[in-house]
Amino acid sequence: MDSKYFNEALIGNQKITASFSERGELLRFYNDTVNYEIVDSYRTALKVNDSYAIYLDEDVNNEYIQDYIGNSNVLNTNIFNRYFRIEVNQLDCIPINKNILIKKYVFKNKNEIDLDVKFLVYSKLLEGSFNADCSGYIKANTLIQYNYHYSLCTFSNEDFLSHQINNSLENMNKGELIKNDYIGMSVDSAVSYNIGVLKPGEERTFYLYVYINDNGKINLLNELDLEIEKYKLLDPEMEIKETIGYWEKYIKSHDLMKVLDNPKISDKVKQIYVRSILLFNVLTNKEYGGIAASLEIDEKKTKCGRYAYCWPRDAVYITQAFDYVGMREETERFYKIFCKKTQSRNGKWEQRFYVDGRLAPSWGYQIDETASIIYGVCEHYKMTHDLKFISENLTMCENAMSYLISYVDDFLSTQDKHKVSYDLWEENQGYSLYSIACIVAAYNASLKIFEEVKNLYAYKKRLELDYLQTKYVDIISNQIPRIIDYINEHFYDKERESFVRRLDDNRLDISILGIVVPFKILDPNDEKVVNTVRNIKASLKKPNGGYIRYEYDNYIGGPWPICTLWMALYNLEHGEYDEAIENFDFATNSASGHGLLPEQTDNRTMQPLWNIGLNWSHAMYILAIHKMIEKGLF
Repeated sequence: MDSKYFNEALIGNQKITASFSERGELLRFYNDTVNYEIVDSYRTALKVNDSYAIYLDEDVNNEYIQDYIGNSNVLNTNIFNRYFRIEVNQLDCIPINKNILIKKYVFKNKNEIDLDVKFLVYSKLLEGSFNADCSGYIKANTLIQYNYHYSLCTFSNEDFLSHQINNSLENMNKGELIKNDYIGMSVDSAVSYNIGVLKPGEERTFYLYVYINDNGKINLLNELDLEIEKYKLLDPEMEIKETIGYWEKYIKSHDLMKVLDNPKISDKVKQIYVRSILLFNVLTNKEYGGIAASLEIDEKKTKCGRYAYCWPRDAVYITQAFDYVGMREETERFYKIFCKKTQSRNGKWEQRFYVDGRLAPSWGYQIDETASIIYGVCEHYKMTHDLKFISENLTMCENAMSYLISYVDDFLSTQDKHKVSYDLWEENQGYSLYSIACIVAAYNASLKIFEEVKNLYAYKKRLELDYLQTKYVDIISNQIPRIIDYINEHFYDKERESFVRRLDDNRLDISILGIVVPFKILDPNDEKVVNTVRNIKASLKKPNGGYIRYEYDNYIGGPWPICTLWMALYNLEHGEYDEAIENFDFATNSASGHGLLPEQTDNRTMQPLWNIGLNWSHAMYILAIHKMIEKGLF
């Protein structure tokens, strides 16, 4: 796979997910979970009269317009080729209850001469240790590309004009496929269809279907072709209509803050709000509750350690946003299924996981991953007042508390047994202010949780309640003021008049704001906090607006919407409403044309600079909208 860093658009249902470039190229295609990708390259092209292949996603004569259809996860890409004056309208739709990608093409001749049109599809599978060896296989007028695990099936209700299993790219470029064996060991294959002669003004509609089969469930030799025949019986127009209707209804039912009806809120903010809700849905594993940071953008790890995993810490911010947009079931699935499945026996959570709960490749431990879960459980309870939810997660939280207490014992006694903990940005080891503040927030959350469950323990033996009080409540009640004193004494640099991010690193860091937002360890009007924020504004704000993570931050190079929205949330707590609006507007202006927020923004062009559709960015945006509505700014 060539580097394809930007997923400009994404669509999906509860089982499959697809992402696209701004020109309509299918970039990534996932089955069951966003961790299991199968497509390396999937491109479509036209042969018009005697031309070579005109790739729909890349031709010097092509013009593009791309939009989602309304408030849905149905994507429309309009392509106009100036040379042949042929217009192609490409619509991509994944139905809600059918695990297939429907690609609808409408070809229209806007020329004054007849155009003889052939349609070509080039498909290349990913290879590697997971995907194993690949083959192409033509059966039942279907291109079946398979490995041990999955089959990628390309078909239509119309017959192939031609196909080529081996070494197909060169002939694909020429627009002339050479029929060869019906089966062959090849990672890439191509097929073509005859659209026919289009007279001036004439148009023709063609439907292409892309389906991923789990070979462990449906045998590709004797059952897969029967499954495909079922899909050929679909009414594609009805499927598209029902899918659009489903998503429109979904958005209305999740607009709990009534953002879409608020005349004070701009269309751009509403667009990002809608895309946030739809993104949350697509990136959440419906069975196990894992929440991906984003779709993958860098499979070869040329610039990062990859993104399509679930970090517990990130997910806690995201579940808070879930609650504001009425995704309570998704929040509870995360805590009750995913978190329980991924907790280690000693009570902690590792750095990151696949969204189905399996441990993902990691590079170090982060104590705030564990502390965040307890904090998040309590925050959800505050939203719902659901005592049943607390009781179902009590044992999980108790185990996590045991681990945190051990960590804090070492921290306060300076024995440094757990100094291996990475900071929030996963770059440096040691004791960081954000992580320690997160532990205090977890302690305060635990006190709240234990207070709420007293009535549950009243029906049990008194000994159990006494044990709970002695083991947790008394210990953490004693540790909280000691930790806060330690923060004020050791994390505040008197010369800089600022809190600093780590004991061994006095740089300013946006995550220092965590002591106020969201953890409320110190008051926003505290003199030390005010001094720190003043210095953060002077050091981390870029010339044209937006904040970087910390001093001398050189990862990719642009300001982060996450950081800018973090400052906006502090502004709202401190009554700095004009600044809050300014920072919120910067995040709004950093969104892509489709309303997807990036991880970083180009400070000069205000275009996304890295990772479009970052879940944490969208979560912070939703939290900011809620707080601004609460403050009467919308």
